[in-house]
Amino acid sequence: MSVTGNSIEGQKPIALALQGGGAHGAYAWGVIEAILRDGRLSIEAISATSAGAMNAVVLADGLVEGGPERACEKLEAFWRAVSGMEQMFGLAWSAFDRLAEAFGLPPEYMPSHAAVHALTHSLPPDLLNPFRFNPLRKLLLDHVDFSRVNDAAAVRLYLDATNVRTGKIAVFETPGITVDTVLASCCLPPYFQAVEIAGEHFWDGGFLGNPAIYPLVYRDGTRDVIVVQVGARERPALPRTAAEVLHRMNEISFNSSLMREMRAIAFVTRLIDAHELDGEKHHRMLMHWIGDDAAMAELCGVTQFHPDWGLLSRLRQEGRAAAETWLAANGDAVGRRSTLDVAGLFL
Repeated sequence: MSVTGNSIEGQKPIALALQGGGAHGAYAWGVIEAILRDGRLSIEAISATSAGAMNAVVLADGLVEGGPERACEKLEAFWRAVSGMEQMFGLAWSAFDRLAEAFGLPPEYMPSHAAVHALTHSLPPDLLNPFRFNPLRKLLLDHVDFSRVNDAAAVRLYLDATNVRTGKIAVFETPGITVDTVLASCCLPPYFQAVEIAGEHFWDGGFLGNPAIYPLVYRDGTRDVIVVQVGARERPALPRTAAEVLHRMNEISFNSSLMREMRAIAFVTRLIDAHELDGEKHHRMLMHWIGDDAAMAELCGVTQFHPDWGLLSRLRQEGRAAAETWLAANGDAVGRRSTLDVAGLFL
């Protein structure tokens, strides 16, 4: 076999669309790992938001440095480091949290989370964090060589953020990916201050693109897009507590942009099929989806902020299992047809 860029001859090129979701992004880590180890597909481009953006830059760096095996190693090292941050934070609160658990309090009422939530939702960010310390900065710089990420032969990246001033989506792409563009994509208010880039300020991309699909539609390249969904689309139970209501509101909000884009893709596809649009000028996208609503619906909003290694490992395994199942059933369809009923899932 001959190797061209990050692709081995005979592999089918795909693009990934990676959602955000804090610690729940470990699910996408498992999906990526399964795709890399399967070996039939090569990742040509990624559109990603928040935790998906972190997965994307670590993945791209690993692929350039040493191919799929090195990418898997770097992703595991990165998520282990994320878990280490949680362990350090938990030392100060572990005794209080254990006491709360003994009284049967649900996760959203654990003292550690309640304290952070109360402070960040009542005090100005510049008062709480005047030096704008963000632990993710060092974490990313320790694990990602951004010069490699921006290498011409690397995976094409599109990282989504929200311009605070204009309310418009911003898409940062290679070769202009920096640690600040990743932090902008991950900047969830009010927990972090807006990230300033070139005189503009940015928040988390999930408000307007979680992730944005249109950069993958407009670019020249593969028509196959695999959406890796982390936020649950459906939940069987009605939210009851204030924390559950807030989490479901955020989940619906952060899924809404993806829903709209997928509906637009379904509409254009119908027009192409009805010969009302020129199929040569308007490319048919081959859409695929990997997700697990049942598994993600078991999680609450608090777990997004507490990346315990046990949770990360479980989500990794669930993502890997879902991807392996999808690859076994649909791997041969890549490049030939969509395996996602866009209208059925998103309309």
